[in-house]
Amino acid sequence: MAVARVACRAQVGLTAPLVHVEVSLASGLPVFCIVGLAATVVRESKERVRAALIHSGFEFPAGRITVSLAPADLPKEGGRFDLPIALGILLASGQVRAPARNAPGAWTRCEYYGELGLTGELNPVAGILPAAAQAQRHGHQLIVPHANAAEACAAAPALAHAATHLLEVCAHLRGVAALPLCAHARTGAHDPSSPPRANAHLDLTDVRGQSLAKRALIIAAAGAHSLLMIGPPGSGKSMLAQRLPDLLPVLSQEEALEVAAIAAVSSAGFDPARLGERPFRTPHHTASAAALVGGGGRARPGEVSLAHHGVLFLDELPEFERVVLEALREPLETGVVSVARAALKVQYPAAFQLIAAMNPCPCGRLGDAAGSCRCSGAVVQRYRGRISGPLLDRLDLHVEMPRVVVAEFDAPPAQETSTRTAAAAVTAARHIQRARQGACNARLDDAEVARWCAPDAAGRRLLDAAVERFGLSARSRTRVLKVARTIADLERAPQVGAAQVGEAMMLRCLDRAGREPAPRALTAPSAPCDRRPL
Repeated sequence: MAVARVACRAQVGLTAPLVHVEVSLASGLPVFCIVGLAATVVRESKERVRAALIHSGFEFPAGRITVSLAPADLPKEGGRFDLPIALGILLASGQVRAPARNAPGAWTRCEYYGELGLTGELNPVAGILPAAAQAQRHGHQLIVPHANAAEACAAAPALAHAATHLLEVCAHLRGVAALPLCAHARTGAHDPSSPPRANAHLDLTDVRGQSLAKRALIIAAAGAHSLLMIGPPGSGKSMLAQRLPDLLPVLSQEEALEVAAIAAVSSAGFDPARLGERPFRTPHHTASAAALVGGGGRARPGEVSLAHHGVLFLDELPEFERVVLEALREPLETGVVSVARAALKVQYPAAFQLIAAMNPCPCGRLGDAAGSCRCSGAVVQRYRGRISGPLLDRLDLHVEMPRVVVAEFDAPPAQETSTRTAAAAVTAARHIQRARQGACNARLDDAEVARWCAPDAAGRRLLDAAVERFGLSARSRTRVLKVARTIADLERAPQVGAAQVGEAMMLRCLDRAGREPAPRALTAPSAPCDRRPL
């Protein structure tokens, strides 16, 4: 009886636990058995491995072949185990032997991934990046299909080797022809000094007027705050949301790998050319709760996790199902989301920045100077009531965007704040926050808010008066303080004052108007709000 062991990794959420592929060859009737909680696609690898070995010129052993995927209680899915199973058979049968100079146990210090074609070619597999990250932490070499080279190299550039065929892997293990490192295939590598700008052609100057909304967008970017924009169709809500990613600072290497790992385990997969880009997710309002927070038989990440370290834009917010909107409350508060299924529970990060947009009424013309809205008060109330009070409490900013007047279309673009200028101010404000407290203002807990966002005497008096007059909840009060702290950081003010508290309250229009936008404000031209430096 001969036994061989080859290393690989499974995929469970964002984790990649180590799996030992143990192959035993014994005499007896020809049987090929795979044990260890293997999914159907893994059990089907028997036929792929058999055909690949024969077409590659190897002899398929006669007798009883038992393949154990340990640990036995860990679910295994996908075609990634084809290559280690084939190598285990070749090693156990003595058809492939490593050079004598290799230390004992060298096979277990290298991990192998790849789905085998019937003629022995290596086809790509999903979720390589989390496995490569784990291999990097443990100092393991890894061999992956050439199509996965760039993905593996993003996490383990000095340890990943790429191959196109089973024979190339065997030649590498025999010491005949070493596989080159796949660092040369690292397309779209993340360079912190030169961030990728997918929407570099989108500039804030393209949005005419809307000075208050632009100010709110810059504040939201500076402190990672959530923002709700309320305005008629064509007022620029979607245009502003699309320009937010270019206002945000560059992702660090660690953040870029977190974003890439989530994309790698999603159904769409990871595009190495997009490494380092901040996500911008725009789910349709017909999306289900499972599509938003994650789910399915394999507990895939949802839109809130795919927007991690990026932007989640929900257009036509009241058109989403109530249960879908309520599912946002926990990730908005904690920055993580748990996806539980009958036999599986995984946790994904969801530190996204929520930007939402809605019309003032179902027809979108409430408050129009022409008086063309025919929505009754009950219809308007029912429309706005689709967004619950607890969810509104968790939105840091909500601003009204009136219809753009004709004069603002003819205004010179030079008078508008550009994306480059605003991005520099946002980066400076975030640098202040990182140096002071190690996180963005929106991520502060209650104790940190009391320490870092405490206003001066005048600011406290104004805040207390606003809480008393508008009946703000404790959560709304905390959100006001966080926004006021961000405004102070943009102005490089050492402490929150009455001016910052007042502006933070002004940027929560639903609190001031009893959670209803004031129709008359929607007809007024955009009031300039650039009295302070960015």
